[in-house]
Amino acid sequence: MQEQVHSDYLQAFRGSFTSALRWHHLDALWQRLRETPEGWFVYAVGEQVPASAASPQEFGVFLDEVDQLLRREHDEDYCGIVYADDLQNPSMVKIYDPNNLGVSCGFSENPPLPGWVLSRIPPVDLQANRHLPNNRRRWWRRLFS
Repeated sequence: MQEQVHSDYLQAFRGSFTSALRWHHLDALWQRLRETPEGWFVYAVGEQVPASAASPQEFGVFLDEVDQLLRREHDEDYCGIVYADDLQNPSMVKIYDPNNLGVSCGFSENPPLPGWVLSRIPPVDLQANRHLPNNRRRWWRRLFS
């Protein structure tokens, strides 16, 4: 059973995603996520994989905090660094760290991993070797420790 969940997560993670290209698209995505806050796993890639879904309150705090971080640190007139498997009915959302973008769109042999993944499926460790920068580790632990 555990192996099936692992496989399901990786298959979903490698699936097709659409960018919340503009800031108002991101606002609409956040609103959709807030409408059903139960059952979301919040995973900071490079940190320990969460054993359980975030509470609706934790999920709301994360959305508020990550939104502020993205708007503060992604100094562009567009968003383009948040991707959902379905913008209208999301079940997985990849949020790229503005300070570690590399080639997050287009094609790359070694694309960067997102900084955070929201999913309805229990996550698996995407890259045990990746170490979060200390400033991101402190930010994350302030939210979920």
